[in-house]
Amino acid sequence: MTTTSSLPPSKGKLWLAAIKPPMYSVAIIPITVGTATAFAQTTIFDPKIFGTFLTSAILIIAWLNISNDVFDADTGIDKNKAHSIVNLTGNKPLMFWLANGFLSLGILGILLIAWWQQDITVLAIILLCCLLGYSYQGPPFRLGYQGLGEIICFFTFGPMAIAAAYYSQTQDFSWSILATGTLIGISTSIILFCSHFHQVKDDLAAGKRSPIVRLGTKLGSQVLMVTTILFFVLIPIFSLSGIFSFWTFLTFLSVPLAYQLVSHVNKNHDQPDRVSNCKFIAVRLHFVSGILLALGLIIPQL
Repeated sequence: MTTTSSLPPSKGKLWLAAIKPPMYSVAIIPITVGTATAFAQTTIFDPKIFGTFLTSAILIIAWLNISNDVFDADTGIDKNKAHSIVNLTGNKPLMFWLANGFLSLGILGILLIAWWQQDITVLAIILLCCLLGYSYQGPPFRLGYQGLGEIICFFTFGPMAIAAAYYSQTQDFSWSILATGTLIGISTSIILFCSHFHQVKDDLAAGKRSPIVRLGTKLGSQVLMVTTILFFVLIPIFSLSGIFSFWTFLTFLSVPLAYQLVSHVNKNHDQPDRVSNCKFIAVRLHFVSGILLALGLIIPQL
């Protein structure tokens, strides 16, 4: 007798997995925290620029997600990935041009900000972020296949995105963006790091030397634990040094999610079916800790 649990995922669930709604937090959080950092330092907040930047960031992440599936289809690494958008549609060229359409709309929003401010600084930063994003999976670079994805992710979604969001509000920079950028860079890189645990076999077959392929799942789980602890250790360091107010200790309310993530991966690191959901726990940690950090930055100025 066939049980419900043995049935393949429905088409709707596969499409939901392909669209990856939770992953758009990697667009929302850097722009929100960067804007909150600007408000904490200057009390400046322009909702029009914030809304435009946030919309553009979401569109650019749509480009990144779809184009990564397109480029992965070229290497064959996604042949067993039922929720690849290329596998679902069977039309790689269409997906390639759809991705580029999202990118064009996203850059158009950033151009609008540059026009409003008569300043191309934000545009220059975001274009560099896009180039780094392309280098992750796009030919001829494919730096993600060399295990460099987390480094790219750290700088692109951390200091660079935070700096762009901060500058979009103030048309200036502050050393504080290095602190918030470091934290968001770490929490974003954790998401990518966790996405490798369940696909070691496919990565090896495609010649992808992800960090988990290089380290092994056991050592990888230990690296995850140390990195997650580092994220929370940095908050009191930044607070005690005067970069943050003590309100940023609100971020520690996300510790239960961090514990859930680390303990889940430690227990299931070598069981692909069970550990495959860890990246979604990492997304929740990234989103909740990011919102709490933003609140901790904003509250002293209210």
